[in-house]
Amino acid sequence: KDTAWSRCYRLTAVCVVLLCVLLLTAITVLWIKFTNLKTENNQLQTSNNNMNMKNNQLQTSYNNMTIERDQLQTSYNNLTIERDQLHLERDGYLWMLCDLYKRKWFRFNSSLYFMTNENKIWTESRQDCRDKGADLVIINSKEEQDFIGKQLDSSRVWIGLSDRDKEGEWKWVDGTPLTT
Repeated sequence: KDTAWSRCYRLTAVCVVLLCVLLLTAITVLWIKFTNLKTENNQLQTSNNNMNMKNNQLQTSYNNMTIERDQLQTSYNNLTIERDQLHLERDGYLWMLCDLYKRKWFRFNSSLYFMTNENKIWTESRQDCRDKGADLVIINSKEEQDFIGKQLDSSRVWIGLSDRDKEGEWKWVDGTPLTT
């Protein structure tokens, strides 16, 4: 007794079963796709976090280099100013040195010597030197002695050597004994 009703019922049942199988297949495919997308999203999130960390490190490095560059620029500017001041100072000293040469001052190594034509006794000559913030010359080397000899050119001058404390015991004005 295959009635229209039972055929319709069977057809409906087959359609419902097919629909359930189709729905189950769609859910399974969507679940797999969702899981894959979730995994990919996690990987992208991890990659994004790593990139953000690297970006932060690069930004910190950039900031540090900017600070270092600014410090180097400041140092460079300060050194340029100092160099310019030293050039001015040097030029001033050169001008002063030229002026000293005109006034009968002579330089040997790091010392300056003043020669005068005034006729004074030893004590007056020493006092004149002291008034200028100096003293009579103490000859420390053969080179210095030769230099002074060339500057004198047969003139007679006083040097910082005397035996006034004890006759025959020669000492320089700084108190050191004469050594030959």
